[in-house]
This record gives sequence, C-alpha cells and structure tokens, in this order.
Amino acid sequence: MDRSVPAIITALVLLGVLFLMWRSWRKRSRRDATLTAGYPMPGSTGAVLIGTEAYYVATTSRDAPLERLAIRGLGFRARAAITVTEAGMTLDLDGNAPMFVPAGAIDAVGAAQVAIDRAVETNGLVRLSWRLNSSGGTSSAENAVSPERTPERTPERTEDRRAVDSFFRIIHPTDRARLIDSIRTIAATNNGPASIPAAQDESEA
Repeated sequence: MDRSVPAIITALVLLGVLFLMWRSWRKRSRRDATLTAGYPMPGSTGAVLIGTEAYYVATTSRDAPLERLAIRGLGFRARAAITVTEAGMTLDLDGNAPMFVPAGAIDAVGAAQVAIDRAVETNGLVRLSWRLNSSGGTSSAENAVSPERTPERTPERTEDRRAVDSFFRIIHPTDRARLIDSIRTIAATNNGPASIPAAQDESEA
C-alpha cells in the first residue's frame, strides 16, 4: 500500500486541528480584548517583602475555572518574576511589560493543585484571586442618546473589576509559603483580615 496516502490524511487532520485551535484562540482574543489587567504603578511601592521566580500558568475567570482568558500580558505561559511590596505585587512575565496588582485588588491567595490543563503535586501551585483593573465597558456609540432612546435606558460604562484567578508554579519551593504569607499580609492590611481568606485547594473541593 502506498504510504503517501495515510501520510497525507494525517497531515490534513493535523492541519484541521491547528486551524480549529487558531480560530478558537482568535475568537477568545476578540472576546477578551476589552479586559485590562494591570493597574498604574504607584509613585512609591514601599518596602519589598519578597521577590521570587516562578512559572506563570494561566488566568481564568472566577466563575469559569476551565476557561483560559486571553488578556494582554497574561494570555500565555511564561517565566515570571514576582515582587511583593507593601503597596501590592508586580508580575514581570518574560516578553511583557511589568504588571502591578495593588493590595486592594487582591481577594484571596493560597495553594492549589490543578489549573486548567496542568496538574501538579498537592499544593504545588499558588493561586492568586484578584480583580482586573477594568472590563472595558460599552462603546461611546452605545452610550449616545438618540431620539428613540431615553436617558434612563442609556447603558453606563461598565467597571466590573472582573474577578479572576491566576496560577503560578514557584521555582524555589521554599519561597512558596513566604510568598503566600506576604501577599496575605498586604491584602489584609488594605482590605481587613476577614476579607482575605486562603484560596481553597481544588484537591479539597
């Protein structure tokens, strides 16, 4: 039997899969184009509590843990440097500009084992639960008041501070607990201890 026929069929199947993956990611990128992750860097960030190296895994919506978000700067896995200061934390992912997350935007932090398509040993990941800077909002055209539209029906700009979870694998395991404690400390200082619970480990869910 001519081996070229199975080879051609296999190649066509692979091309079809690659095309579907590309189309899915393009659709996701358009969907998340209005999401803004990082916040403006403050003039003073205060003392550095910890700096560590990590691998960034993914960011998902809090209500859709199996859906990777295609946010600019957080869409792909990358090596990352994480710096926690009194004002917040800076995520410096390879190939992207540093991203600042203020302490007031952090909802919870803790250990995790699973993140979308990645599973590691128990408590092998750090899950940061936080809120994006902005969801984008409606366009100016949508906000325009027309003769057929009353002011009461005019949509307002949405600033929903989308709740998300970001996952990291810390390169030096001894830094994991220190990182979690440092983030929890600054978040509790800004939001109150009761508002910063430990993120639940998926293995316990």
